[in-house]
Amino acid sequence: MQLPESYEKLIDEAWKEMLYAALVRQINKDFKFANIDDEFPGNITPEELFNQFHRLVRHLMEFEFDKYLNLLYIIDVSESKIREIPEADLGLLSQKVSFLMLQREWQKVWIRHHFG
Repeated sequence: MQLPESYEKLIDEAWKEMLYAALVRQINKDFKFANIDDEFPGNITPEELFNQFHRLVRHLMEFEFDKYLNLLYIIDVSESKIREIPEADLGLLSQKVSFLMLQREWQKVWIRHHFG
């Protein structure tokens, strides 16, 4: 599996595979495991999903760092990928981390669909 290199490609792939709803469910499931009360509605648009996801990740990074680290662990984002992100302001950093999280969530959904 080749991971999509942009948010748009990730969403396009999820739509083509008819797995967008499964992606949203996986995100909600992992948030619940991380004791994060925010939940994304099943009918959320891709743009709203990324914007809300990014805002939430930024908030966690800024104000609830322990929950942020727990979420990274639960989603299973590669620590080396996070370290590869060049130092940047919090907005850019949180955007890149958000995309890495969404990539990993998509990977889980895709693998479960094709091999589960």
